Amino acid sequence: MSAAPSVSTTPDLALLAINTVRTLAMDAVQKAESGHPGTPMALAPLAYSLYTRHLRHDPANPQWADRDRFVLSVGHASMVLYGSLFMSGYALPLEQLKLFRQWKSMTPGHPEVHHTPGVETTTGPLGQGLANAVGFAVAEAHLSAEFNRDAHHIVNHYTYFIAGDGDLMEGISHEAASYAGHHKLGKLIGFFDDNHITIDGSTSLSCSDDAAARFGAYGWQVLHIGDVNDLDAIDDAIAEAKADATRPTLIITRTHIGFGSPHKQDTSKAHGEPLGVEEVALTKAVYGWEYPDAFHVPDEALAHWREGVAERAMSHADWNTRWIAYTAAHPELATELQRRLRGELHVGVSTAFPSFDAKSGNVATRAASGVVLNAIAPFMPELVGGSADLTPSNLTNVKGAEMFTAVSPGGRDFRFGIREHGMGAIMNGMALHGGIVPYGGTFLVFADYMRPAIRLAALMGVHVIYVFTHDSIGLGEDGPTHQPVEQLTALRCIPNLVVLRPADADEVAEAWRVALHHNTGPVALVLTRQKLSYFNETERVKVGVARGAYMLADGTSGVPDVVLMASGSEVEIALAARGHLAVRGISARVVSCPSLELFAAQSAEYRDFLLPAGVAKVAVEAAHPMSWYRWVGDRGAVVGIEKFGASAPYQTLYTEYGITAEHVVEVAVGLLGS
Repeated sequence: MSAAPSVSTTPDLALLAINTVRTLAMDAVQKAESGHPGTPMALAPLAYSLYTRHLRHDPANPQWADRDRFVLSVGHASMVLYGSLFMSGYALPLEQLKLFRQWKSMTPGHPEVHHTPGVETTTGPLGQGLANAVGFAVAEAHLSAEFNRDAHHIVNHYTYFIAGDGDLMEGISHEAASYAGHHKLGKLIGFFDDNHITIDGSTSLSCSDDAAARFGAYGWQVLHIGDVNDLDAIDDAIAEAKADATRPTLIITRTHIGFGSPHKQDTSKAHGEPLGVEEVALTKAVYGWEYPDAFHVPDEALAHWREGVAERAMSHADWNTRWIAYTAAHPELATELQRRLRGELHVGVSTAFPSFDAKSGNVATRAASGVVLNAIAPFMPELVGGSADLTPSNLTNVKGAEMFTAVSPGGRDFRFGIREHGMGAIMNGMALHGGIVPYGGTFLVFADYMRPAIRLAALMGVHVIYVFTHDSIGLGEDGPTHQPVEQLTALRCIPNLVVLRPADADEVAEAWRVALHHNTGPVALVLTRQKLSYFNETERVKVGVARGAYMLADGTSGVPDVVLMASGSEVEIALAARGHLAVRGISARVVSCPSLELFAAQSAEYRDFLLPAGVAKVAVEAAHPMSWYRWVGDRGAVVGIEKFGASAPYQTLYTEYGITAEHVVEVAVGLLGS
């Protein structure tokens, strides 16, 4: 494509640029023989306006810290994003648009962060992107309160998102929007793509919500654009949104899915399938598109679009100048902000972890977690978070810390409310923003409520920490509704999620150490309500937890007769069983397994050393046994739970469910034939 001279802005030129994105979307979906052409065709004017007139972004430096963030929550409309990124000059060549939805292309079916330059978060599961955008805005508000001084507003940017009917139907949109309104996130600007169409047909088939009244009740400013093709109306709405710094803004934008298609506009046929070769040609004719070849990009359209982007990118150069002044005026703050944005741990963290003994360590692991959190918090101001309305139970508060509120956004103590799903997705946005390591707590059983957000955290490889307490039937009297059984196995099935279930206070400390250092994905800390024994094996723990499993106690001599494996509260049961077996003359090794994922990543030599081939193995865990079968092998058994719990004191439940040292001994003896 030849370089084009600088050109002036005219409505006709703007329309040509917009239609270029529309035709690229149609052509890409048609070539892939799958995808969603209709929404990109409808949203192209809004994308053009955002990228060329409003977003402060720099295609040459997509990770510039103070850029505006844009989230396409309607991730199925990915081609409007890819087309805009290409037109803006990001490192996304036209050839990649031609490879839409193909193996190893930079243009997957739904946007994926860290995969395509300019994509801020992975979207597609509806509602997640909206909640991520709230997290971005939370992070901006928090960091600006921490680091801005006087005239030096070094953290000062907006978060924009586009959501559709499906986003607003999903319950997570309520959780996240309610949270955003309550905290008065004035730098959050969202567009509701109001096209009246779902896959099944008209939205009236399933929904009659008044979105304006709903978001107004959340505390949002609500504005309207009658026609997305009215660029001046878009400009005016964004200006009005920015004028109200005390409320997030939702701009309800009327669009027409499949805009311009003679036979498919405003129908579900334009949503999730190619238009068809004939319909593509007819639609291009409606646009007055004079170019016969697919994927044609007029030079003047590209030059015009990039001219607008170049003007927006000047804000980066201006920020660099302001950064120099900020560094001179506040060198310590500048150094600290850089450390956080790089994701580097403070040098003091490594020595901040507390030491436990037989007295202080004889506690529930949730209590030990609270002690560890408060010990490391002074050295990790970027570690911010809280709980889904379970702070006294999860012990997730930093003592004396200021609470994050609309009037105190610099606070680090978060109260997410009873919004597990929203909490998880908001945390994802906070982590993606940078400069923050978020953590969030709830009961383990309620991990099910936030599982889609956990899955996306793992897919994106973001550094978030989950504090899941009340981890088994050990919580007792609250009964089966609150007693997790299948959750541990379900979490362990998520790729790139590290699950840590520590067995005593020392293991808790080391589990937190792993969580802080493991910055390539999320970490789940799984903790007890009931008190546990303290093993006083500090030196072994320091090495062993990071490896996922370690030898807590060996057999009496040589290769053991049986290996007893356990995690968390069941490790002390395995130790007791070892003692009973010794009385019978049976040598048993106890292996504490706080993380099966970390253990699986160890060398074969290490795994074989702990779990010798041919030796009988018994795993014990007060949870579903599925995740242990890999480790016990053919000559092994799992003592677990394959039914729901019950309401009773936990000691009774452990006895009734056979999670006892006596039952472990019985199973081991049966394997040995003794």
